[in-house]
This record gives sequence, structure tokens and C-alpha cells, in this order.
Amino acid sequence: MQQTRLRFPPSPTGYLHIGGARTALYNWLFVKKTGGKLILRIEDTDADRSTEESIAGIVEGLEWLGIDWDEGPYFQTDFSGDHRRAAEKLLEERKAYHCFCSKEELEKKREAALAAKQNFGYDGTCRHLTDGEVEEKQQAGHPSVIRFKVPEREGRIGYDDEVLGRIESSYEEIDDFVIVRSNGSPLYLLCNVVDDIRDRISHVIRGQDHMTNTVKQLLLYEALEASIPVFAHIPLTLDTKKAKISKRSHGEIVAVQFYKEHGFLPWAFNNFLVLLGWSPGDDREIFSREELIEAFSLDRINKSASIFNYRKGDPKFFTDPKAIAINEHYLRTIPVEELAPLVKDVLIDYNLWQDDYDHDRHQWFLDTIDLIRSRFHVLTDFATLGKAYFSDQYEIEAKPLNKNLLKHPGLKQWLPELADEYENLTDFSLEQTERLARACAERAEVKPGVIINGMRTVVTGQLAGPSMFDILVTIGQDKVVSRLRNTPQLFPEGS
Repeated sequence: MQQTRLRFPPSPTGYLHIGGARTALYNWLFVKKTGGKLILRIEDTDADRSTEESIAGIVEGLEWLGIDWDEGPYFQTDFSGDHRRAAEKLLEERKAYHCFCSKEELEKKREAALAAKQNFGYDGTCRHLTDGEVEEKQQAGHPSVIRFKVPEREGRIGYDDEVLGRIESSYEEIDDFVIVRSNGSPLYLLCNVVDDIRDRISHVIRGQDHMTNTVKQLLLYEALEASIPVFAHIPLTLDTKKAKISKRSHGEIVAVQFYKEHGFLPWAFNNFLVLLGWSPGDDREIFSREELIEAFSLDRINKSASIFNYRKGDPKFFTDPKAIAINEHYLRTIPVEELAPLVKDVLIDYNLWQDDYDHDRHQWFLDTIDLIRSRFHVLTDFATLGKAYFSDQYEIEAKPLNKNLLKHPGLKQWLPELADEYENLTDFSLEQTERLARACAERAEVKPGVIINGMRTVVTGQLAGPSMFDILVTIGQDKVVSRLRNTPQLFPEGS
């Protein structure tokens, strides 16, 4: 059996888009499932738009996701000689021809067709020029493109798409298409086929927006006497208004880099991406790497467009809620030893890391992560919502400040008194800290929740979290005492 060989060929004109990342993931999964090879090919022929920054961003995005490749990255411009030779071969074999029609002439014909309510396709004006006529025009300095000569056949041409089924067009519907520009540079349509032939690509998994090229590319494969790969076109990803998600319309929210910077776990984001157009045939949504490779198949890719459920300005969800939910699941369930290096990177980014978290306080670091992760959504929450565990410079949120502290002026006295009692404890344990807190509430003749919620506000700055007494023991006696004594400073002057 022939080895499966697939390629991911991004155009480096911007960051790695989540649609491109999904395509890369599907290719990667199919390769892993079939024991094949994945080739990374950078299609950088658009010199005006391709940038080194974009190339680096694409590679970094794939590496962050863990989508590795077996060959490359190759750069399409390095093989421009192959593309020109293929065009020359087609000319020599009379399968292509020089076309001298100017843009102005073609535009007039297009306008006439529109006025007559007819479809416009190239009418073959230059298709039957003799060699002498061609040479005469070239010597006269007339610019020309090279057009592929679509065979004059009856019937239809098509292929069996692994996702969408049989796709066909009649030969008469396909006009002679351009394969080389007037400046001598081959077009993507030809370059892509030549590269796939050279790289021995067996399967092409790509977005449905490339389908308009596929039938024309079948003709090129045939003309170049090459075997045709298996095609699988993935339906597009749309927003909630059924518009295609794009960099221009949606901005950074559709960039893989956004999710890296906002604290998503790489495999969790892969898990979200794969479900954006594929299903396993049951209710499963969470997959390990091995489980997903085993479950993945092209016939389970949806035939209809998937929806990226992002609502700009939504105060509750900054991106698709499913992406957040899947990330939460991994954040809360993976072994804490696997999570710790990721949290470390975040704390370093926020200047919160202390070297002894890797040494004397390593177990404390692991225990703290395990304690606080149950309410977090993304990795950056450890440095924002969880900042009070790693620094004394943390913010106190307005809601708990007003609801649980300022609403009870007595806390300005009660919490510093409790701090004195905590300072005198020789056993700063769950049992002793809770006993003294409840005794404090009893003396003040308030419910225990007033004292406990007030402490939570002062000690963590948050409205909710783990058990308050777990928090106290984790943060430590000295810091808790200091923070509780600071309570009066959180009240307005004169209150």
C-alpha cells in the first residue's frame, strides 16, 4: 500500500488563522492515523504580502499546538524553476498557449456578456494562433499570459470528494484558464499542482473555498501525466451571522496566537478545533491525543459549515464558550505536575515567579495550583485571579469589596482583632483558624459568613474561591495576619 503523504501549505500573509490551524490538525490526525508523512510547505509566491514575521508566526503557532511535520518547511519560491518548466512542457505539448488579449479587451467582452445577460468565460480568441502569429506578436512586444487549453470533450469531469461526495463539472463550463502571468510568474493553480506532484502528495485535505480550483487542477494533473490525489474539502467556519470568519472582520480572536497569549492549553485548543467541523459519532467531546487519532476519520467531517460561536463584546465569554469550557476541563483535570510548568511560564510573564517554587517551596507550589485551579478558566487566571497567592500586590475586586466588606463597618475592628489571635496561634491549621473565626463572629453577634466573606475579600481580593480556611493555611500565617491588620485602610476615611 502506498504511504499516505499530506501537506499543509499556508500562505504567510498574516498570523496562523484558526481555520488554517484546523486544516493543519485534520491533516496531522490523518497522517498519524495512517502512519504517513506530513509536509509543511510555505506558499510564499505572493511577494508583496508574504513576510518573515508571518512565516515565524505560522511555525510558532503549529509548534505551540503540537502539530509536528515530517518534511519541510519547504518554500514555494525555491521551486519556481519547477513551475516554469511545467508551463513550458504544457506549451511544447500544445496543452497550453500564449494569450495576447489585453485586460481592456477582456473587460469589454465581460461587459458585453453582462449586458446580454450571458455568462462570461474566455472565448478562445488566441487558442488557435499559429506559431508564426505568436512569434510575430512576441517580436512586436505584445505581452502575453499562458492559458491552459481545456480539452474539447463532451461529458463531465469530476472526482469523489471524501467529505462532500461526487463533484462534477461539464467540460464546456470550464474556460481556458491562466496558468502564468504576463510577467512570467506562474499562478497558484499551477504551482500547487506541480508541488503536490513533486512531493508525492496522496491526499489533499483543505478548505472548501479551494473547491473552485479543484476541477481545473484535475486537468493539470492529467496534462502533466500525474496521478490524482484523494481530495477532501472541509466546509468553512462561519460566525453567528453566517459570515466566514476572517482576520479582516474578526481580528485577533481568530488567531491561534490570541489563544496562546490568553492562557489556553495547547491540547485543549486542539480538542476544540477538531470539533469545529468533525464529530466522533457519539457524545464525546474530550479526547486524549491517542483517543483522537484513533477516532478521527474523514467520513465524520461535517458536510455543512461549522459555527464559531463568538459574540463581540459579550461580557461573559470573550470567545466561543465551548473553547472556554474545554479548556476549563483540562485545566482542572490534568495531573498537577503537567500543569505546573505551564503555570510557571505564566507567572514568569507576569513577574510573579520565585525561584524557590522550583526548590524548597515546590510542593507548596503544586498544592496551591491544585487548590485554586477549580474556579479558573485559562492559565492567565493564575496570575490575575490568583495573584494574591503569589504576591502581596493584588487588586481587590469592587463587588466583594462593596458586598462583603464595606457593607459591614464592624469588620474594620473585627478583622484586625482576629489577626492578633491568628498571630498568637502556635498551630495555624484548618481547625484552629476556623475555630477562632467562628468565635469572632459570635462575639460580634454576626453570622460566621460575615467574618469569613470579609476575610476572603481582604486576603484574596476575590468574591469566591476554595474553602476560606484552606486559603488561610496556604497563603500562610504571616501574610494572613498582615493583610487582616490592613483592613481599616480599605474603608473610606471617616467611615
